[in-house]
Amino acid sequence: MGKLTTHVLDAAAGAPAVGMRIELHGPAATLLAAVLTNEDGRAPGALLQDAQPGRYTLTFHVARYFRARGVPLADPPFLDEVVIAFGVADPAANYHVPLLVTPWSYSTYRGS
Repeated sequence: MGKLTTHVLDAAAGAPAVGMRIELHGPAATLLAAVLTNEDGRAPGALLQDAQPGRYTLTFHVARYFRARGVPLADPPFLDEVVIAFGVADPAANYHVPLLVTPWSYSTYRGS
């Protein structure tokens, strides 16, 4: 069966985003996982195994991460939480949802 994984790269520092909080919510906004990224900027394992088809969200707590690293941010910050809403259509497929982030921008894509 498929799985969901993620990792975060701090594009401003050119390094993995260590210690960023990530939450995964599933259908009906149910909290399914809450993790901190490891030294490689990755969730410590699959956030979800055997996903059911449906809508999910990943919430990346980017302002908390940058503040913890001493990056000066406005109040309120331009980016506080980055929420990526995505769909799982094929429960047998692997879904990898990485985040590249700075205090002012982000991008993502579906990896494998």
